[in-house]
Parts: sequence; C-alpha cells; structure tokens
Amino acid sequence: MWKYRERLSYFEKLKRSLYEILRDALEARLMKISLIDSYFNYLEKGVPYSFVDKRELKPKCKHMEKESELFNTFIVIFCEGVVSPQLKNYIRFFPENSVVKKNLEYLANFSLHKEFHQDLRHFENPDFLNFLERLLNVDYALLLQQDPTVKKKNRYSLTHFHVKIDWPIADAAEDLARSLRYIQNSLYENGEKQARILQNKLFECYGCHYTVGGRRTAGLISAQLLKKLDVISTVFVSSSESRSLYRYSERGVSKFFLVKLTKKQIHSLARREGIKVETFMSKYLYPAANAHVGISEASYVYTEHSLPPKDGKLRKLKPAYNWLKLRDELLHPKLEETGARPVSYHWIYHTEQ
Repeated sequence: MWKYRERLSYFEKLKRSLYEILRDALEARLMKISLIDSYFNYLEKGVPYSFVDKRELKPKCKHMEKESELFNTFIVIFCEGVVSPQLKNYIRFFPENSVVKKNLEYLANFSLHKEFHQDLRHFENPDFLNFLERLLNVDYALLLQQDPTVKKKNRYSLTHFHVKIDWPIADAAEDLARSLRYIQNSLYENGEKQARILQNKLFECYGCHYTVGGRRTAGLISAQLLKKLDVISTVFVSSSESRSLYRYSERGVSKFFLVKLTKKQIHSLARREGIKVETFMSKYLYPAANAHVGISEASYVYTEHSLPPKDGKLRKLKPAYNWLKLRDELLHPKLEETGARPVSYHWIYHTEQ
C-alpha cells in the first residue's frame, strides 16, 4: 500500500513533489490531445461531435456510444517509482518494447527513430511531451516511471511502449473485494452470484459500467494492479466511446470531458467570478463552429461501501448501495492560461430553467 505524505522521509517528500509537478504537466498535455484536438478533428472532417450527456456521468450509468477514429485514444501509466518485475506477468513490459532506437525502428509509419536519441525519452527534455504525443498512436499503453537504467535519482522517463495489460478481471475483483473485506480468500467463496456482483462493482469503483469496452477495462485493471506497489501511480485513459479522459490516482477517480456553454451560462459564470464576459471567454473557452466549449472535470470519491471497514472485520455485500459518488465539478481554464484557476461548474445534477 502506498504511503501518505506524512509517512514519507524528507527525500521521499521531494520525490513526491517532483512527481506531482510532472504529472500536472502530463495531464495538461493529455487533456489537450484527448479532448481539444479530438474536437477539432471532428470539425475538420465535418462530422458532428457528440458531447457527453449528463446521465453518462452519474454512477452506474450504462450508455453506449459508437467508436470513432476521429477521437484520440490512449492509455498512459505514470508510476512514482519503478514498476516491480513481479508484475510483468500482468503489465507486460520487456526489453523488446523498451523505448530504444532499435525497437522504434520496427514501428510502422513512425520515422522518429531516425532522429531519436536516448535523452529524448527523459521527462526533463524540452521535447519530451512532443515525443510522447507521437508515440500515443502506438497501440496498447505507454509506461512512464522512474528510470532504473540511469544513476541519476528521481529521473522520470518514458521507458516502454506497446505495454499490454493482462490481468484477469476476476483476479482484480478478488483483490479489491479482499481489501474491502467482502471476502476472506476466494472470489467465489460466497457463491457465483456474489462473485459476479463483485466483478461488476470493480467497474463501478472506477467510474464505469461493467459493459464498457476494452481500453477502459484495461485502464482500470492496471490501476487496481498498481495498488500493490508502495508508491503512488496514475493511469490516464482516453476513450472514444465515452468521449472522456479518465484519471485514476491516489486522489480517486476523475473524468474530463467537453461541455458546450450557452450565452446565458457564460454570462452567469462571468458575473459570479466577477470578471468581464470577454475575459472569461478568453481564459476558459475555445471558440469553434459558432460555439464555445470548455474542459470540465467531474471528480468522484468512494463511499463507505468501497472503503475498507474501520474494524477490519468481514462484512456482507449490499449491491444496491453506490460505491462511488460525485465530489466536485470544475471548469478548467484553457491550457495556456497558467495563471487562471479552475472554477466551480455544477452541471450534472443541475436542472436547466
């Protein structure tokens, strides 16, 4: 189990701070690639963009949307330390898919290997995020972690591409259920029906319905697996089916998505924030196709039913109770507006007048 900041040494706290700063930079770029760039892909092709519906953001929602090649999809895993070799059976990263020039040469339609050098894969390199963006098109996941091959401490690198997630859903559900004390040993110890419910609850715990597609399944499975490490980790999943960017971290679950604001909503938010409408629009909204869109975040917290019991005793499963609930909703500033703060934007349960 990862350690809270209060339990870290001074040098571990410095490492944690560095990780969080780098994660913020990574998150900002991935938000742009997943949401803003995808939106303009639709506009350029003249294809209507399907904005996320409110019901899709409520716990236990089942909603299917057609996949589209116009939406940028990916999985990015960012670990504070080094992913343990013991996990290689489930998060498959080997010398054959490490980020080195000879491996990049095998990638189709990827000519960057001609100009690739080893420093390019290190986070402190000015071109690192550009390099990472070009590798996002490679299938499966990218792995960022503390580089175990260099002497310099606390150097984070993109170490592997084409990383497969291969942990059975039943094993992940068993691991979660055991930690929450719904079972003692085996997923099936209380019968097949409860085992099936616990597998469904695994998806709910990560903000998904159990019928979601493979990419989101792989992302939440990897997030559950990485809890076995004593360091924190973050998994980003960009899903075409949900038109959202998911973030799984020690802080819980967040979904980032695009919202289209009306003139009435824009004026109301600007008035509430005490700034001019033009200033608000320039700081928070992207104008395109006679509309103004912004990046919204819905963050969720676990309920008492998805947290370990305080007494540590075995407990009965109550399927009707939610394992996740909405914590907050934010409208993020445009990525280049580094001096602006996110503002509250409560929309999911709000009834329009």
